[in-house]
Amino acid sequence: METIRFGNVTFSYPLSDSPALDRVTFEVHPSEFIVICGKSGCGKTTLLRHMKKNLIPYGRREGSVTYGGTEISALDDRRNASEIGFVQQNPDNQIVTDKVWHELAFGLESLGLDNRTIKRRVAEMASYFGIQAWFRRDVSQLSGGQKQLLNLASIMAMQPKLLVLDEPTSQLDPIAASEFLRTIYKINRDLGTTVILSEHRLEEAFTMADKVLVMDRGRIIAYDDPRRIGRLMSGNGGGSRHPMFYGLPSVTRIFYSAGGEGESPLTIREGRLWIDEEMRRAGKEPEKGIPLWQKGTGKEEKPRKIKDPAIHMENVWYRYDRNSQDVLRGLTMDVEKGQLFCILGGNGVGKSTTLKAIAGIVKPQRGKIEVNGRLAMLPQNPQALFTEICVEDELLEALHDEKGTDGEKVKKVVDMLRLMEIEHLRKAHPYDLSGGEQQRLALGKVLLVDPDVILLDEATKGLDPFFKIALAKVLKKLTDAGRTLFMVSHDIEFCAEYGDCCAMFFDGGIVSAGPPKEFFPGNNFYTTTANRMARDYFPEAVTWEEVAKCVGDSI
Repeated sequence: METIRFGNVTFSYPLSDSPALDRVTFEVHPSEFIVICGKSGCGKTTLLRHMKKNLIPYGRREGSVTYGGTEISALDDRRNASEIGFVQQNPDNQIVTDKVWHELAFGLESLGLDNRTIKRRVAEMASYFGIQAWFRRDVSQLSGGQKQLLNLASIMAMQPKLLVLDEPTSQLDPIAASEFLRTIYKINRDLGTTVILSEHRLEEAFTMADKVLVMDRGRIIAYDDPRRIGRLMSGNGGGSRHPMFYGLPSVTRIFYSAGGEGESPLTIREGRLWIDEEMRRAGKEPEKGIPLWQKGTGKEEKPRKIKDPAIHMENVWYRYDRNSQDVLRGLTMDVEKGQLFCILGGNGVGKSTTLKAIAGIVKPQRGKIEVNGRLAMLPQNPQALFTEICVEDELLEALHDEKGTDGEKVKKVVDMLRLMEIEHLRKAHPYDLSGGEQQRLALGKVLLVDPDVILLDEATKGLDPFFKIALAKVLKKLTDAGRTLFMVSHDIEFCAEYGDCCAMFFDGGIVSAGPPKEFFPGNNFYTTTANRMARDYFPEAVTWEEVAKCVGDSI
């Protein structure tokens, strides 16, 4: 019997003109690993919430959703809590206690298990997930990756048969995200837990899936093996190329864009082998000597002097408590006016603290910070900016202290709704939006203030690949107009394609910086999938378009 089954489900939110789910029918069998993808707002989160009784959204529904043959809404509370685990985008929305050990035990206590069983399961989960080192810490001291791992561990302690995850890596850096996905894959393969995962970042998740479900405007447009999905979306098997093709992993996009036929490689290893084979056929040889990405300059390069920088930081030191370690350690940097300056690095190294220091939210113990012009900041959690009951009022609130007539302000709001592609949500409550839609609303609210310097903390978090392209155009217009953008991001692909300058943050300071074509080829892990795939032949190719063109021109 299938684990979960949707039978012709149509669902509409109150006051909505179009259904969020439109005649959805599919089933998932025990121990399968299913990846769900599609544009932001296509219905992924709504679909997933129908799999958990206490999270089913309010609205009008037709059709049936069954778990193990039982209608979801008819499941008893104990079975719903213990057998179906749900991991949300933001771990702070689920963590309910202040200590790591208590969070692991909380769900088991709620099920009424005896103390001996609780201790055994907590010990098992802490060991399995590598939580021993921070087992007795306060939750507030954890990084985003640690919080999400704790969230997953506390759910797995209840031994669910079905694990549902709604974009769980959206707030994690690439290495933490990779480790988290490998943990989920291990749970699926070792324990036989059925996994249903919604993701925008498909580089790794795509390769783990038994099947991929593609959604568009509330409908399922494809549900098949990952290789067949790649071929179908590319139009290689006949028909036109679907827009979702540009949301597929870089390996798949490179293969079909370079003229590949049939089913594509999925992993970087398979992609490298394919490039090797094609290059040998074309009589091409790998670059000789030390690869570019392993080379050093032989001398320390002095940073270029920037005259009249938009942001100037000089010997900045900061720690949160007197007895804690320094988060910023002599940080010195200049950001050029009219640049998109991207900061990369792991969780907990001080990137967001740097933003807070620039914004004046925290005051460094030593050093100097200067900002040239009016400043605004997009925080990591977009909900921190929301104060109104509908999207339109939220944007109007940003113009409350601005000069101009009511009509002029309304026009600015309408233009921003259109620019952020959320005009159809103008009357929706901000908290009813998907993670990506909330991010767009928050960004729109920041842009309405018309600042000279904009601080962006994970601006692409939760955004689908399609809106990232639209966002890049908006950011380009801002930099062309002389605005300065300082972005902290885990999105390597976005920074590589659109950043003017990228920098690696580590140990409280910047350890390397430069234009993308100089910065990424010098990295082994913090570089793009495309660069790792083709660096033996095209070491300076960073984006998937560059690699596809290089390979296509060579074969």
